[in-house]
Amino acid sequence: MSAVPSIRGTPLRAPRHILRGGPSAAAAVVAALLCGPAAAEPRPSIAMHGTPLLAADFAHFAYADPKAPKGGRITMGLQGTFDQLNPFVVKGNPAVGMREGSGGSNVYESLMERSYDEPFTLYGLLAETIDVADDRRSVEFRLHPAARFSDRTPVTPEDVVFSLETLRDKGLPFMRSNYRDVVAAEKTGERSVRFRFADAENRELPLILGLMPILPAHAWKGREFEKTTLEPPIGSGPYVVTRAEPGSLLELTRDPDYWGRDLPVRRGLYNADVLRYEYYRDHNSLFEAFKKGLIDILAESDPARWSQKYDFPAVAEGRVVKEAFVTDLPKGMTGFVLNARRPVFSDVRVREALVRLYDFEWANKNLYFGLYRRQRGWFDGSELSFAAAPADDREKALLAPFPDAVRDDVLAGVWRPPVTDASGRDRAVLKSAFDLLAAAGWRTDAGRLVNTKTGEPLAFEILAATREHERLAIGYQRTLAALGIEARIRTVDAAQFEMRRKTFDFDMTLWSWGASASPGNEQLNRWTSRAAATEGSLNLPGVTNPAVDAVIDAMLAARSREDLVATSRALDRLLVSGFHVVPLFHAPAQWVAHWTRIAHPSTMPKWGWTLPAWWVVNGGKQ
Repeated sequence: MSAVPSIRGTPLRAPRHILRGGPSAAAAVVAALLCGPAAAEPRPSIAMHGTPLLAADFAHFAYADPKAPKGGRITMGLQGTFDQLNPFVVKGNPAVGMREGSGGSNVYESLMERSYDEPFTLYGLLAETIDVADDRRSVEFRLHPAARFSDRTPVTPEDVVFSLETLRDKGLPFMRSNYRDVVAAEKTGERSVRFRFADAENRELPLILGLMPILPAHAWKGREFEKTTLEPPIGSGPYVVTRAEPGSLLELTRDPDYWGRDLPVRRGLYNADVLRYEYYRDHNSLFEAFKKGLIDILAESDPARWSQKYDFPAVAEGRVVKEAFVTDLPKGMTGFVLNARRPVFSDVRVREALVRLYDFEWANKNLYFGLYRRQRGWFDGSELSFAAAPADDREKALLAPFPDAVRDDVLAGVWRPPVTDASGRDRAVLKSAFDLLAAAGWRTDAGRLVNTKTGEPLAFEILAATREHERLAIGYQRTLAALGIEARIRTVDAAQFEMRRKTFDFDMTLWSWGASASPGNEQLNRWTSRAAATEGSLNLPGVTNPAVDAVIDAMLAARSREDLVATSRALDRLLVSGFHVVPLFHAPAQWVAHWTRIAHPSTMPKWGWTLPAWWVVNGGKQ
C-alpha cells in the first residue's frame, strides 16, 4: 500500500468540496489539513497560528501613541462617488470611511480587533473573551459589559445573532461565503453567544466571526436590509455620521461618550474630532485640492506624480512632507483581468500570450520614472510567494492529484514575465507571443490576427475606470496592435464600472487584489468555482479550477504557519500557471504625503500606515 501524503507528519484527507461530492475521486487524496487541539477556555485574544504577541494586560498597540492629542479635523480626499451608507450590501456605491482597512472601524465595530503588527491576531473589543471548543466545532464570545451602540443601547447577544443571520443571508458575497458554514447562532447567557459550525475544517472561522461587524437589531426592525439608504446608521464605533452629501462628502464626528475609548485596542487611536471624506471626479482635481491645503493626507499611487509633481511651495517650505512606508505585507496583485467567461480568453495559450505582450519595461521607463517593480504572483515580497522557493514536499502533496495544473518553471519558482528592451516592440517577445497564438489557432490576415477556423478577429474591449487606467491601457493597446490584435478602450464613470464589474460584464479590465500575511477565507470569494458564478464576487477572471478549490480548502484548515505558507505558495503557483491576469507592477513602499499640521507616531504598523493612529497637531488648536 502506498504511503498517504502528509504535511508535517499529519495525514491528509479529502477537502470539504470533495467530501460533498467534488469533481473527481483522484482529488480525494488532496490535503485539507487536520485541525489541532484548542484549549476550551475563554481568552482575551487569539492568533490564527502560534500565540498572540501581546500579553493579556497590554496597554496599547505599539503603533498607537496614548499621548496623542485629541481634537481637530482630518480631511481625506477620494476619487469617485457614493450613493449610500450601508457598506454591507451589493446594491449601490457605499461611502468610504464607515468600516474600511487602514481607515479603521469608524462607525461599525466587530467582536474583536485585528493587530496590524501580526499576521492574524485578534484582541477583545465588543467581546472581552473568545472560547474555541476543543473539537473546534463551535466558538463562544462573551460581550464586554460596557459595549454600547451610538444610541446608548447595550450591545446584546441578540444583536450578534441578528448580525450573523443578516449578513450571511443578505450581505456582500464574501460575507455570505464566510459565514455559510455557521449552522447555528445562539444566546448562551446574558452577555454570551455561541456559533456552531457544520464541521471543524475551517480553522479560520472563529477569527472570521471575531471580525464580523455587529449591527443593532432594533435599528433594522421593519426595514429592508438590502435596499440602499442615506439614513445615518447606528453603530458602536468611535464616530457617528453627521453629514452625508451623495457623491460629494461624508463627515464623521467623534462620539464624546464612545464606550470603548479606554480599551487597550483603542488607546491612542481615533484622535481627530472630525473625519471628513471629500470626493473628486478625477485625481487631478484631488491633487490640486491637496496642494491648496483642502486635503490633509494624500496616499499617492502614481510614481510620475510622486517623483515630479510634489515640487509646489508648501513642500519646499516644509509644510508638506513626503513619506515612504515599507511594509511586511505581500504586495497583492494589480493587473489586466482576462475574463475567461468570454470565449476569446478561454484558451490558456491566448492568455499567456497576452501576458507576454505587456511591455512593463517600456511603461515603467516612460510612464512611471522607473519606480515600480514588476509583479510576478499574488504574494510577491513575502514568504508566501511561489518565487520564494521551489515547491517542497508539502506543496507537491497538495498538487499531486492535479499533475498538469502547475507549469514546471512555476513549480521550480523560476518563472517570470519576459523582460523586454523597453521599446514597446521587442521582436523576440512579439515572436514568442505569436507562436503561442498560432498554436491556439490564430493566424495573420491583412494585418489582423484572425481565428483559423472562423475568420473572426482577435478583438476585445478594455474597460477602464480612471484616466490613469486609460493611459495604461493605451500603452498596452499599442503593443497588442503590433501583432494585429484589436483592443478597444472604453472609459466609464465609477458607478457604471462598479455595475459592470459586479456582473462580470467586461472582456478585460484593471483590478487590484490586496494580500494578507495570513490569507484565508477571503480566497473563497476570489478564486473558487462557487465565486466564479456569484455576481459581486472578486473572482473577476472566472477561475473554475478543482485544484484551486482543493488548495483553498487546505489553506483554511492549515494548523501551523508552515502549513499556511505551503498552501499559499501552492495557490500562487496555480493562479500564475493559469495566466488569469496580466501582471502589472507594485510600488516598493506606501507613498503618503501630508501637511505637517497632521502627525503620526514614530512607530508604524508592519502592515503600513493606519489613519486612526494619526492626529491633528495640538488638537487643532493654534
